[in-house]
Amino acid sequence: MGTEKVKKANVSIKLFDTTLRDGSQREKINFSLADKLAVSSILDEFGMDYIEGGWPGANPKDADFFKSAAQRNWKNSKIVAFGSTRRKNQPPEKDKNLNALLKAETPAVSIFGKSWRLHIQSALKVCAEENLQMVYDSINFMLKHGREVIFDAEHFFDGYKDDPEFAVNVLSAAVQAGAGTIVLCDTNGGSTPFEVYEITKNICEMFDIEIGIHAHNDSDLAVANSLSAVEAGARHVQGTINGLGERCGNANLISVIPNLQLKMGYFCVPEYKLKTLTDISALVNEIANIVPRNETPFVGTSAFAHKGGVHVSAVMKNPATYEHINPDFVGNKRRVLISDLSGKSNVQYKMSELGFENLSAEQSRIVVERIKQLENKGYSYEAADASFELLVHNSINQTTAFFTLSGFRQFTEKNADGDLWSEASIRVEVNGEVEHTAASGNGPVNALDNALRKALVRFYPEIAGVKLIDFKVRVINEAGKKGTASKVRVLIQMMCREKSWSTVGVSENIIEASWQALVDSYNYFLLKKINKINVEVTNNETQSINF
Repeated sequence: MGTEKVKKANVSIKLFDTTLRDGSQREKINFSLADKLAVSSILDEFGMDYIEGGWPGANPKDADFFKSAAQRNWKNSKIVAFGSTRRKNQPPEKDKNLNALLKAETPAVSIFGKSWRLHIQSALKVCAEENLQMVYDSINFMLKHGREVIFDAEHFFDGYKDDPEFAVNVLSAAVQAGAGTIVLCDTNGGSTPFEVYEITKNICEMFDIEIGIHAHNDSDLAVANSLSAVEAGARHVQGTINGLGERCGNANLISVIPNLQLKMGYFCVPEYKLKTLTDISALVNEIANIVPRNETPFVGTSAFAHKGGVHVSAVMKNPATYEHINPDFVGNKRRVLISDLSGKSNVQYKMSELGFENLSAEQSRIVVERIKQLENKGYSYEAADASFELLVHNSINQTTAFFTLSGFRQFTEKNADGDLWSEASIRVEVNGEVEHTAASGNGPVNALDNALRKALVRFYPEIAGVKLIDFKVRVINEAGKKGTASKVRVLIQMMCREKSWSTVGVSENIIEASWQALVDSYNYFLLKKINKINVEVTNNETQSINF
């Protein structure tokens, strides 16, 4: 670490999260009161300095949130209520918005005011002098009632580029009124890092007060703009978890924080807290009912995934060759993908993870060739680690078949009332014994899964605890084959006792492809179960199953 980085490490950055306010304005997001309290607890545990809970004067749910928040003991965070400056021609004592902020009883409030001449002319329809008075009166009123005030200069960068004197006068009014922090907002998200750096630097030189940055992502530059502002002197950063927010979102704190701390040398949170970023990102996505993007920097499942054989070979020698940080720093992990692009290094790395340490060069070659053959037929093992592990076992003549199929029949019926149901009958053989059974389901695959589970549970009772949690079908386009003549790839995800695994099947018949994936899923479970028993018997310990 260089001298400059050591100096920065002594500089703390205040983190202000607005997921529950700005983030909730994203399309299709609607946090319940329970959701808001859950997210707040996660952020408080992480060590966020400020958590903006909402606009208490806007809706009953936000008002209820602040009532609940007031009854909780927060370890690390200050809960913040958000609102606007007073209305024109209205004293602050009679302003409904300002009184709602007081009623929220938060230790800090965030008040926004206009800093772009366009807005006071077109939206507020007030003169410049009245706008300054609105800013001053609102902040001063909140301070008299013992609140810490953070002033958000809305549209500041657009306002500064349009009329620097007007924009700076708004900040001066906020400072004179006693605001503790003034935040420069790129509300339309149209500024570049170069503009943000120069303007923020100018403001930091003008005012001896904490300067903040609030960036939107309309130009896909919110994270870059936030970093530029900090480098220019800002010490307060606003954003949301996973970049949630209106239109294109806000600055993503999941990316801002590790960049500031790991790349630029500033202090945001203790190292052990930084390692929870991946979990925090996943938890907020879950609460918001958002499917996470695998490609999300730092915390996505693909963020440290390696597919090309050359890359994997280098990473095995030195991870820094293709990883910008150690994934453990942010609670993520390295993944090596298996595909037709895989080389020997990919397979060796993956097999080492699975415990195949002593395979010969010839055995490794056989596995690689088998993968390439199957992927040429449409199989994909990137998201089917369980099928890959079974493939390795079978390629080195270690059988993993715990049952064999004697036959199955499946049909679907729709009656006169329009009700649709499916039934499957199946015959399987285990150690010379045949089990013939049938089961129904809400679809053909569900019926087949139920029938197979029913047949096997007599021989392997633990299978009763396995459940199918995800089922995906993808059409594989082949030359000369289209539509219903195309092959399909089926990916199945199973779970047992909070452990999950995925398998793959490929066929021109969707039922056959599903059957392949189901067979792999149960064989994988049984392989792990049997191995667990063998280990425990060898150690003379209990034969409980922890899978």
